[in-house]
Amino acid sequence: MTQKWFLRPFGGDAVMPPPVWMMRQAGRYLPEYREIRSKAPSFLDFCYTPELAVEVTLQPLRRYGFDAAILFADILLIPDALGQPVQFKTGEGPVLEPIRSAAAVAALQPDRVLGHLAPVFETVRQLAKKIPPETSLIGFAGAPWTVSVYMVEGHGGTDCERARDWAYSAPSEFGHLIDILVEATSDYLIAQIEAGAEVLQLFDSWAGVLSADAFRAWSIEPTKRIVERVKKAAPDVPVIGFPRNAGAMIPEYVEKTGVDGVSLDHSVPLEWAAGAIPKSCVLQGNLDNRLLVVGGAAMDSGIDAILKIAETRPFVFNLGHGIVPQTPPENVGRAVRRIRGEG
Repeated sequence: MTQKWFLRPFGGDAVMPPPVWMMRQAGRYLPEYREIRSKAPSFLDFCYTPELAVEVTLQPLRRYGFDAAILFADILLIPDALGQPVQFKTGEGPVLEPIRSAAAVAALQPDRVLGHLAPVFETVRQLAKKIPPETSLIGFAGAPWTVSVYMVEGHGGTDCERARDWAYSAPSEFGHLIDILVEATSDYLIAQIEAGAEVLQLFDSWAGVLSADAFRAWSIEPTKRIVERVKKAAPDVPVIGFPRNAGAMIPEYVEKTGVDGVSLDHSVPLEWAAGAIPKSCVLQGNLDNRLLVVGGAAMDSGIDAILKIAETRPFVFNLGHGIVPQTPPENVGRAVRRIRGEG
């Protein structure tokens, strides 16, 4: 059986054109997404309704023929499953009832996680049957540090002061929260694999706020533990890490976590990463998502520069962060054609 194109780099092949998918490839930039989003009373209901989650996962595949589909869900389903009140407010984003004490951590309910997330696993099962046979299916979760930031701060868009202060002032207390997230996230990802996910990605979106030592303690170490648990259950399933804005710490992250691939934000010089990170680790990235908004010659030039480096090693083409809502859908189509040498 011929290996899927998306999986070839994880077998050590530097293939051209490289496989391509884009973070947030399903989302508000697509009119068909906005139409179906209106059918769910809340964003959490949307994520927990397999019929809707499957449909929006398939929408960008129909338009662009990406080499991989990524499960439509959200990294904050884990806090919700643990029993922390989570809401998504229009114009405000996620709002959580903050956890800022050992007692609040002790009140979390790890035993309810897998049962609560059963609709997500049903979405994965349906997607495994409905995506094109040549397309790979990516499951995902938030890394413990990033999820803990939302749980402690109560929202995004901060410098993570409360989470950082807690981690410094009471590392044992904060570490208990991280331990709970390591176990819950590992179980969640393994269940996604059992339902049909072929690749996993761990999003550590707030990794860049950490000092070097804190990054080792709260990003690298928890990720390493998750990768070890996943690999024990499913040794052949690739894991991609995304330590956003981690800069010079990325090579150490790759070495110590055991990830099979690393996604790079657009601030990372790709030439540097290609030299600093062993070819045994797939590079993924890292077109600036604003180039996808602008389009035209500027976008084409950015794509071409990345493709030149992609020729030299196993590589997956992606953005440095997710597609933003104001992105013209036609620019995404143009980018995919450019990557594939079709125009």
